[in-house]
Amino acid sequence: MPNILDIRRRIRSVINTRQITKAMKMVSAAKLRRAQERALAARPYGQMLTNVLKSLVTRAEIYDPETGEPKHPLLAQREEKTILLVVVTGDKGLAGAFNANVLKAATRFLESKAGKNIDIEAIGRKGRDFLRRRYPSAKVQTRTLAELTESIEAEPAAAERVATIQVTGEHVGILGKVAFAQARALAESVIGRYCREEIDAVYVVFNEFKSVIAQRLIVEQILPIEQIGEQAVRLVEELTEEEKKRAKEAAVSAGVGMRSAERDEASQFGTAQVDYIYEQAPEDLFRALLPKYVSIQIFRALLESVAAEHAARMTAMDSATNNATDMIDSLTLVMNRARQAKITKEIIEIVSGAAAM
Repeated sequence: MPNILDIRRRIRSVINTRQITKAMKMVSAAKLRRAQERALAARPYGQMLTNVLKSLVTRAEIYDPETGEPKHPLLAQREEKTILLVVVTGDKGLAGAFNANVLKAATRFLESKAGKNIDIEAIGRKGRDFLRRRYPSAKVQTRTLAELTESIEAEPAAAERVATIQVTGEHVGILGKVAFAQARALAESVIGRYCREEIDAVYVVFNEFKSVIAQRLIVEQILPIEQIGEQAVRLVEELTEEEKKRAKEAAVSAGVGMRSAERDEASQFGTAQVDYIYEQAPEDLFRALLPKYVSIQIFRALLESVAAEHAARMTAMDSATNNATDMIDSLTLVMNRARQAKITKEIIEIVSGAAAM
């Protein structure tokens, strides 16, 4: 029978752990609310930009009438010889299988593209550490929040490859407070490499967040642009019913709303069959706005990944709190049994001593 004092020590330890996990759950719930609001606030701009581009597609010549080739380099389709994969993970742990699932999806994607040259841009400390241990780094650019917002006009030419799969960029600490300038700087770097034909396609793997119980892990192609306003999803993994149930219970206990963060049905500007008058030529507007569309795609991926991370951490901490409560109940039962056994033994010794006299 275990010592009662040791059991009490374990109960106190588990109670302290439960207090920590409960506090972390509430902190993640508060951050999740803010992350949801930021993701929703960014949608009207992205939706309107998409509508304007759809309008310009119908009113501008984006393909050469003689050759049929696209006039904008971001629409050019090439054979995938060199691919850029942007992996978006978190900077911190204690979020359940959030980071592990992203890295597993990235690994499956790399296996599906065996034989091709792949450059990896790691966003988040967890992904950076995982990929750095497995793949060599080629002229790695570790960018902080301040460095990522600097101009990239004088960016050096690509270095020689050191391996078929290599890490070419690391972005740590930018997910604490995602700013559009960071996404724009990354997008400009990616667009520059694509226009110089250093890469032939760009994919991003991240957790798409719609609500606390509606999330999915996807690999999305952002370059070349196939169809404006439509996601080019190449791999998708939904939450299981058990995971949705746990997430719902955690959200209810933390007081987090489960409203959907789907794109609002914005105004149908640009899609009506009327003759809009543009101040500049539609071709010039289309050429200027298309890079912004890529920036919005990356910005959306970062915002939704942050929201999904907070949701995963809230769910994980809720499960840890419940497990700690169950463990306390179990240890309390063991302690009561040990104490009762000790009392019974003492009574038996007293009765036996009295009978012997």
